[in-house]
Amino acid sequence: MSHNLFNTRQSFTLASGRQGTLYSLPALEAAGIGKISRLPVSIRIVLEAVLRNYDDKKVSEAHVRQLANWQPNAARTEEIPFVVARIVLQDFTGVPLLADLAAMRDAAAKQGKNPKIIEPLVPVNLVVDHSVQVDYYNRPDALKLNMGLEFERNNERYKFMKWGMQAFDTFKVVPPGVGIVHQVNLEYLARGVQQKEDVYYPDTLVGTDSHTTMINGIGVVGWGVGGIEAEAGMLGQPVYFLTPDVVGVHLKGKLREGVTATDLVLTVTELLRKQKVVGKFVEFFGEGTAALTLPDRATIANMAPEYGATMGFFPVDDVTVDYMRYTGRTDEEVDAFKSYFQAQNLYGIPQAGDIDYSSVVELDLATIQPSLAGPKRPQDRVALSAMKETFNTLFSKPVAENGFNKPASELNKRYTTALPDRSNTVCVPVSGGGAMDNAKYRTEMAMTDEHPTASVRCETPDEMLPPVEIGNGDVLIAAITSCTNTSNPSVLLAAGLLAKKAVAKGLRVKPHIKTSLAPGSRVVTKYLSDAGLIEPLAQLGFSIAAYGCTTCIGNSGPLDAMLEETIVKNDLIAAAVLSGNRNFEARIHGNIKANFLASPPLVVAYAIAGKVNIDLDTEPLGSGKDGQPVYLKDIWPNSHEVLSVMKYAADPAAYRTLYSDLTKDLPLWNAIQSSTGNQYQWDDSTYIACPPFFDGFGMQPGKIGDIKGAKPLGIFGDSVTTDHISPAGAFKPTTPAGKYLQSKGVEVKDFNSYGSRRGNHEVMMRGTFANVRIKNLMLPPKEDGSRVEGGYTLYKGEQMAIYDAAMKHIADGTPTVIFAGEEYGTGSSRDWAAKGTQLLGVKAVIAKSYERIHRSNLVGMGVLPLQFKGGDSAASLGLTGDEAFDITGITDDLKPQQDVTLTITRKDGSSQSVALLLRIDTPIEVDYYKNGGILPFVLRELVSK
Repeated sequence: MSHNLFNTRQSFTLASGRQGTLYSLPALEAAGIGKISRLPVSIRIVLEAVLRNYDDKKVSEAHVRQLANWQPNAARTEEIPFVVARIVLQDFTGVPLLADLAAMRDAAAKQGKNPKIIEPLVPVNLVVDHSVQVDYYNRPDALKLNMGLEFERNNERYKFMKWGMQAFDTFKVVPPGVGIVHQVNLEYLARGVQQKEDVYYPDTLVGTDSHTTMINGIGVVGWGVGGIEAEAGMLGQPVYFLTPDVVGVHLKGKLREGVTATDLVLTVTELLRKQKVVGKFVEFFGEGTAALTLPDRATIANMAPEYGATMGFFPVDDVTVDYMRYTGRTDEEVDAFKSYFQAQNLYGIPQAGDIDYSSVVELDLATIQPSLAGPKRPQDRVALSAMKETFNTLFSKPVAENGFNKPASELNKRYTTALPDRSNTVCVPVSGGGAMDNAKYRTEMAMTDEHPTASVRCETPDEMLPPVEIGNGDVLIAAITSCTNTSNPSVLLAAGLLAKKAVAKGLRVKPHIKTSLAPGSRVVTKYLSDAGLIEPLAQLGFSIAAYGCTTCIGNSGPLDAMLEETIVKNDLIAAAVLSGNRNFEARIHGNIKANFLASPPLVVAYAIAGKVNIDLDTEPLGSGKDGQPVYLKDIWPNSHEVLSVMKYAADPAAYRTLYSDLTKDLPLWNAIQSSTGNQYQWDDSTYIACPPFFDGFGMQPGKIGDIKGAKPLGIFGDSVTTDHISPAGAFKPTTPAGKYLQSKGVEVKDFNSYGSRRGNHEVMMRGTFANVRIKNLMLPPKEDGSRVEGGYTLYKGEQMAIYDAAMKHIADGTPTVIFAGEEYGTGSSRDWAAKGTQLLGVKAVIAKSYERIHRSNLVGMGVLPLQFKGGDSAASLGLTGDEAFDITGITDDLKPQQDVTLTITRKDGSSQSVALLLRIDTPIEVDYYKNGGILPFVLRELVSK
């Protein structure tokens, strides 16, 4: 960073009087390079990184000039080499990434190189937040019991992480029990500006989770990428992306009384989905934006993946600086942050007309109304007042219309089930482990203060609850969880205030509803406690169950076996209400089909009501202790009540104390022992295995060419998500993954989840396309016209698991392809959705359209993403799965976004050819594909040095 291109390396004065150096954007404009002050703020921050990292190799003067002259509506053909300041990982994606790095070190050593040439060149933080499940709930020791089970299940993974901490100089781990990655990033990891030698520059990053965009709320440019791209970024490769359109969102007015940030973000998600902002930057401006609190901005930024944008960006202003101050950043850091952005003319929320955007969308905050979203997608907003009617209508609507296709006559049927009374369960520490003789005892690993690695004995009395009636629309899971809302004190304090009023009225939550509170950080617990709201939440069942993603990532844990049996036997459309950001099919719980996103206070309200098909405007939540009906309006906290307790969430000392020692009060983490050395000593672990991506690695890549005689492995419809392609939750003994683990001596109770097993490719490739709700259209419809669900396909007319068929095709030497509809790969930035696809032998995916991250991940794994043109689709072409396919035009002079030809040969011998768009979008992606993927490309580059 010592060059002085266009005389832009200049000094600036901080508020404290200190001097610093920066690469000046005003100086770049003064040099006549472009009208930079009219550019969107997010584009300017990327431009600063391009300018600062100019080396005339990967980043050229032409790159600087191109971006400095960004035009709002030009053709998007130029790629930007974006060098980020740091990288953030969550553990589900971080573990396979670490496994890849360890395998790359082995490959480098085999080439006669020092394995230390594989080393992150920027700071990397892995936050362990996806591994804890809600096994225990509605009890004061739930947190300790759940963490104990977490460590028992994930010990091998955590040992591997600890090896990584000592093996790589810039790799750090935030241990389990601290918080959710995005909230920890917002409150602690982000420092505003970075400093290297005497040069100051903006904090920028990519993260291996879609919701990395939450950090856009404090003016940090960053977004989610797959682990594959993150690895390349760690090893010195810029993040390449096409110059984006930037959609300006003009927020006007202010929210009405009783409307929450969650209601706002669900409305923004619905609005921007309709505006088709996929792959674009979204930037908020105007007086309504300036009036939003920082946590409200972060809530909107968090859900950029749900509205499809690369980012949901908020420029830096006084609100941002105040947030940095009250979350415990030092005076020196806050000074540098504010002074830097002022010196770059990047400070303040732009007003209408200040900036040239590709397009502008307007939203009046006063029009927002209380809302939920569901039952299957986050963009399907439902007004609170319409919930009852919506659920009852969807109950009988066809699946194609987002419904459940059930006879209306079944809507109000009730079913009785017995449940054990767990309210008197007692757990005491015991030395040693092992199962107890008496069936009413359970022994689990759990953390206690006195015995950090002891077992506990849990005794459940033989008493049963009175028979429980459940029916369609009943709430069985109510969870305050996920990064979107647990970072926002206003909605969490509102949930606590609502709980306090509900308890005072004598309202209760029925004991068969699984209630949980999973704060996004330990700070949340402190401010809820200081405000006197922990106890009323616990009295309604919302005791603290974990610090982690839990229900939102699919770690809701099991329901009682008797309850699940009743649901499955009667095919009930039961409901979950959660304060999360994702509600895709089978994500929250395999047997709960209606999943609604809602604000934390509404989660509590629906738990009390016990059902979602209720009109909370006109029907009571329940009866109070005086026998009188209690309505939602009776216990809903007003803005003044929320404001009166907000001071508890703005204590810098609390943030500094709780983040000063990340391993304090975590004896289980501190007790883990791990191997040492620069290369990992692979063993027979069923959690961590050496990935096969570098088997047979050589310095010369193979030749690319046409794909001939391919057979389809799957034909899928619209909105197939990465949850469908690579599920994260639990799996059954009868699945290929379950059979594999059993063959290795793993008992069913120790399966854990797909997410936790991501460090083992043998499990993950067997789990690819194995979601219980995915529908392969190659399979003939059932007698009632519905589609077969689950990860099955046809091989020579025989129905079998997709994994088993893929292995037969590989043995035959037959390449395979996947067909899909619109929005293929929407959802979490799941690298295994691409890795598993590649390991199953799939050479190309042909879809109507792609989600941004999944498309780039396919290229990163050497799989061709191709797109139908015009009105073509698998359906319009009449594809059934009996055909064979040739894809031609794949030559050495491959060009980004060129046409290739798909030739379909049908069973009767007839053939048809159609043009497809090659979705290799940039020149660097051509290089990745020719090298067999991004990781072999980077490894060859590093070894050749």
